[in-house]
Amino acid sequence: MPDVTGDPHAQEREALRDTVRTFLERTSSEAEVRRLMETESGYDESVWKQGAEQLGLTGLAIPEEYDGSGFGPMELSVVFEEMGRSLFCGPFFSTVGLAANTLLVSGDDAAKKEWLPKIASGQTIATLALTEESSSWNVADITTMATRSGAAWKLSGTKWFVLDGTIADLVLVVARAESDVAVFAVAGDAAGLTREPMVTIDQTRKMARLTFDGVEAQPIGSQSAGNDVVSRGLLLAATALSAENIGGAQRCLDMAADYARERVQFGRPIGSFQAIKHKLANLLTEVEQAKSASYFVSREAAANGDDLPLAASLAKSYTSDAFFKAAADNIQIHGGIGFTWEHAAHLYFKRAKTNQLLLGSSSHHRAIVADRVGI
Repeated sequence: MPDVTGDPHAQEREALRDTVRTFLERTSSEAEVRRLMETESGYDESVWKQGAEQLGLTGLAIPEEYDGSGFGPMELSVVFEEMGRSLFCGPFFSTVGLAANTLLVSGDDAAKKEWLPKIASGQTIATLALTEESSSWNVADITTMATRSGAAWKLSGTKWFVLDGTIADLVLVVARAESDVAVFAVAGDAAGLTREPMVTIDQTRKMARLTFDGVEAQPIGSQSAGNDVVSRGLLLAATALSAENIGGAQRCLDMAADYARERVQFGRPIGSFQAIKHKLANLLTEVEQAKSASYFVSREAAANGDDLPLAASLAKSYTSDAFFKAAADNIQIHGGIGFTWEHAAHLYFKRAKTNQLLLGSSSHHRAIVADRVGI
C-alpha cells in the first residue's frame, strides 16, 4: 500500500507485499491454479501449511494473546491484494476474512481462546455460513433455526454458497434463535451435518451447501448481540474482499497493457490505436479509484473509525465493479484468444463475477451508501 499519508509503517507493508508476492509467484502460478480447480478440496495442504507456519499469514491480524502476530487490517489487506492478483486457491478468505474476523468481534473470550490460536497456526480451516437459497446476505432473511434442547442448542436448516464448506473444520453458522439472529460454532464433522459441493461459475473458489438436521452447536457471543457481531464481521470481510478485488483488477490491467504493447496489427502495436488507448486509460482510472476506496476502508478498519460502515459498502461496490470491468476489458483487448479456455483472462472474469455477488451485490451496497448519506 503506497505511503500517501506519511505512515511510518508503509515500508514494512511493502516488504510484506514483496514476501507474499514471491511466495505466490512460486505457489500460485496459472498452471497450479488450473490444477487446484479440478480437485475436490481446491487447495494444496503443503502450501497452506507453509503460508501459515513459515510466513504467519493466517495469524497476521490475530492478536498476540491468541498466538497471532498482532497486526491489523492494513497489513492483512496487503496479503489479500496479492492473493487477488494471483487468484490464490485456498481457504484463506473463508478462514481469515470471514471466520476469524467474526470471532474477533464476537466479544466471546472463551471462543476466541479456543479457536483463534488454531486458526493462527493453520491447524483449523474455518468458514462462515450465512446465505441460504435466496443468496441474500441480509440477516433479516435468515430462516435456519437454533432451538434449545436442554442445556444444548441444535440447528436445523440449509446454508448455500458456503465458502470452503466441505473442508472447514469449524463452521460459524448464523441462525435465528428465539427473536433474533445469533452465531453458533459447529464442528465440520458434526453428527447431522451434510456437506455437498456446489458447482459455481468460479471453480477457483469452492462453495458448498450445508444441511443441518438437529446439529449440536455452541453459541458464540451474547445472543442479544448476534446481529451486531455478524454486521461488524461482514464489514471486516468487505475490507478484505475489496483488497482482493484491486489485486485482481490491477493484474487484468497489466495483462491488457502488456498484450496491447506486444500484439501487432497493420504493422503497429494495437496499443497505438486510439480505441485501445482510450480503453486502457479509462481502465487505469477505474483501477486507481478502486485502490483509493480499498486503502480508505482498510485505514478505517484499522482505526475502528466511525466511517467504517460507509467505507466498507463504498469499497465493496466500487472495487467489485472495477474488477469486473477490468476483467471484461482484458478479454476484449485480447480479442478472440481472450475468450478461449486456454487463456487466463476468463479465470479472472469468473472470479470478478463471483466477487460482485459475494457479501452482497454492488447494488445492495450502493443502496446502503445512499441511505447513510441521506440520498
